[in-house]
Amino acid sequence: MDGGPFAVLGVQLVVTLLTATLMHRLAPHCSFARWLLCNGSLFRYKHPSEEELRALAGKQRPRGKRERWANGYSEEKPLCVPRDAPFQLETCPLTAMDALEAYYYMLGPARETNIAVFWCLLTIAFSIKVFLTVTQLYFSAEEGGERSVCLTFAFLFLLLAMLVQVVPEETLELGLEPGLASMTQNLEPLLKMQGWDWVLPLAKLAIRVVLAALGSMLGAFLTFPGLRLAQTHRDALTMSEDRPMLQFLLHISFLSPLLILWLWTKPIARDFLHQAPFGETPFSLLSDSAFDSLRLWVLVALCLLRLAVTRSHLQAYLCLAKSRVEQLRREAGRIEAREIQRRVVRVYCYVTVVSLQYLTPLILTLNCTLLLKTLGGYSWGLGPTLPLSPVLAAAPDGPVGPKEAEAQQAAARITGALGGLLTPLFLRCILAFLIWWTAASQLFSSLFGLYFHQQLAGS
Repeated sequence: MDGGPFAVLGVQLVVTLLTATLMHRLAPHCSFARWLLCNGSLFRYKHPSEEELRALAGKQRPRGKRERWANGYSEEKPLCVPRDAPFQLETCPLTAMDALEAYYYMLGPARETNIAVFWCLLTIAFSIKVFLTVTQLYFSAEEGGERSVCLTFAFLFLLLAMLVQVVPEETLELGLEPGLASMTQNLEPLLKMQGWDWVLPLAKLAIRVVLAALGSMLGAFLTFPGLRLAQTHRDALTMSEDRPMLQFLLHISFLSPLLILWLWTKPIARDFLHQAPFGETPFSLLSDSAFDSLRLWVLVALCLLRLAVTRSHLQAYLCLAKSRVEQLRREAGRIEAREIQRRVVRVYCYVTVVSLQYLTPLILTLNCTLLLKTLGGYSWGLGPTLPLSPVLAAAPDGPVGPKEAEAQQAAARITGALGGLLTPLFLRCILAFLIWWTAASQLFSSLFGLYFHQQLAGS
């Protein structure tokens, strides 16, 4: 065969298979999660041993059953120590553990299906799966009220998602109206051929209902990550009092969802930059296409900034063990030694879940941004965007039989129908809504977390 394996599989699929094989071979030696969490910059607190707590309590372990029977005890009672016992917590660097790994492939040959879209969609699906897994932990807890909090925020975000969809495009340019109009315009001829004209209004309503339900689900998923982010943000600022540059980056990272909301608010974003009020005559800083490209770059930069301060947030969470012990010492009475050990170890054992809560919204936003650029017909350059051209089916390289020709025609009809429904305008509105809503949910939950930790938790 003249073309070799590239002619059969395609350049991107061959590169993907080679990359996947290489990643599989290098996974035991080079891991992004291991580099992020276990490179020596993060440290955790070790719980005090039972012997140390027993020595502080002034008690000795009974040597055997005879000694316990001699003292009048048939079974060994739990060791209790004063809450203000002066034990010290030792630190040690984090060792290798399982964590989230994400990889992106962005190759784009001209006449070949962009397989990077498949990998971005797969990463988004895994992000949703991670959200489901983490949220399932809260629903499985019998006590604590986490289930009620998730359901309450889900209902609240459902109402907000329905309100967002009625905001006019002149204020919030998510592109819902043009996107739905583009989809229904191509769907109408297909429905008329079947005599199903009455389905068209129901299709638009169904899409809006699905978007509202998706917004409610994402809001519930991002509730506890937002609460956790508020707590780690406050602690990270306290730990970096002598590093003003790091504090500035932490503030920008925390407010990054607000910047994302600003990018889609037309009067203060696109209109302001398109007709900036300098002097008596308006001055255009950016064209519409340049603003769309700049918005993509800002989204990527904000994701990278949040990734850059990941270790600060994780270290702030790991230091909760020391804070809980200090809070314990301010209490009166006695406590079991195992309870002290559990309070310290529980922080370290939960660090993987905290990592997922922090990184999963970031990964979801980044992949939606990449899909918005590719499927929405945008460009990374700040110059004018080329008009979208329809995707033409590739002609066969050689003669084909009647069965192959019939299969190719059927595939072409299916591809044409899907291409007519999933137009760039429709995909733009769906992906823009996901990005904007993820940022809005993060901002709302994190601000509520700040209020909770500063006002309610301290009272």
